[in-house]
Amino acid sequence: MVKFTHNIYTKAIALFFAIVFFSCQGNIDDINRMQRVSLEPAGIAENINLKHTDSGKVVLHLISNKMVDFSNKDFSYTTFPKGLEVHIYDDKQQKTTITSDYAIIYSDTDLIDLRENVKIVTHDGKVLIAKQLYYDQKTEWIFTNDEYKYEAEDGGYNIGKGGFDANQDMSIFSSLDNDGQQYIDD
Repeated sequence: MVKFTHNIYTKAIALFFAIVFFSCQGNIDDINRMQRVSLEPAGIAENINLKHTDSGKVVLHLISNKMVDFSNKDFSYTTFPKGLEVHIYDDKQQKTTITSDYAIIYSDTDLIDLRENVKIVTHDGKVLIAKQLYYDQKTEWIFTNDEYKYEAEDGGYNIGKGGFDANQDMSIFSSLDNDGQQYIDD
């Protein structure tokens, strides 16, 4: 009789552990699925050709092969993993072009992080080339701590190693640790 009872207890304990294990496994699968979903972007867009207008005039034209939207995150952002090309038009419809191989736009801070082969060409012929460049949309300010090359419309240039910051049309700028040539009118 004791042996029979022992087998029932053993089977009951084994069944209990099997139920607990499989129910926990289901919870683990649910947790893993939720974690995967939380890592997934809110959306992905390919072959983007976006034009933003104001009062019937194009003010921004964005072209990119891929955009990944992470607006579902606590600190939301959007990436352009295959780069982007942006044309910005001023009130006179003069165009400034910005290109980079990779970009991130941080929604909460209005900061744009452009990376790899960054190039800005203003409507008046100024060119800025950098490995990485930031643009603060709130202050309309451009800056980098990396090497850069700046070419003015008059042929002057500046090659820097220690950083650069400027207003968005690069009419005011400052740079550190640089060499270059500037032409100054008397």
